Amino acid sequence: MPTISSLHVYPVKSLQGISLDAATLTTQGLAFDRQWMLVDASGQFVTQRQMPALARISTRLTADTLLLEHAGLPPLTVPLTPLPTQRCTVVVWRDTCSGCEEGSAASRWLTQAVGQWQGSDLRLVRFAPDSVRPVDPAYMDGDSADTAFSDGYPFLIVSEASLEALNTQLLANGADAVPMERFRPNIVLSDISAWGENDCKNLSASDGSYTLAIRKPCQRCKTTTVDQRSGVIADPKEPLRTLTAMNPYPQLNGAYFGQNATLTVGNGRVIRVGDRLV
Repeated sequence: MPTISSLHVYPVKSLQGISLDAATLTTQGLAFDRQWMLVDASGQFVTQRQMPALARISTRLTADTLLLEHAGLPPLTVPLTPLPTQRCTVVVWRDTCSGCEEGSAASRWLTQAVGQWQGSDLRLVRFAPDSVRPVDPAYMDGDSADTAFSDGYPFLIVSEASLEALNTQLLANGADAVPMERFRPNIVLSDISAWGENDCKNLSASDGSYTLAIRKPCQRCKTTTVDQRSGVIADPKEPLRTLTAMNPYPQLNGAYFGQNATLTVGNGRVIRVGDRLV
């Protein structure tokens, strides 16, 4: 029976994440996950794919603030309420969304931390509470779901055994093993075989309080090559090269690791480390 071994949220897309013992489930993901994003002057999203140094900014949540921290700078404090009133249009992949500007102070802080992008200061935006960003219906079997600023789905599920299998092959190839944080999961499972998450259609709490529907494998990108503390890329080819060669998804070509998921039962319920799933 799979067990939840860790939970993670990433309040700001592409900044460091936070490990939690418990989190509230929402249809958009774990509470506060990817509710903020960095954009350029035109509103296009900016991630570690363009700026690996973003990995050096850590995040913390208190009862009423989001805190961003970077060595050598005082923390940036972003109130959770009230929401900023300055609206803007932002783009994440092919989706155009409505965001709320966090203001010039946040923009200046980000510029001090990691510099400009293409000659302009970065902007911090929050997902507008009245905005809806639907999940791609192609993998939803007639269901519907929405997400905030995640790449495409509100939940990402991986297993410890899958990472162990990958790292065994990386070491056999003469490459370094990689930590789980490289894959930025929301939910990590133990007590399941390597790639066992691929065989699941649904994962439900043993008490029936919530159910997550497995939708599609997660295709991996350059972010997996970035050290999630230093922002350094020691080997630009790994673990992507090894994942592609291992090909745990025979029907797909490329580097895939973990499963995207949506919530079908349990909006507002609490998910905890140690929960047993069926």
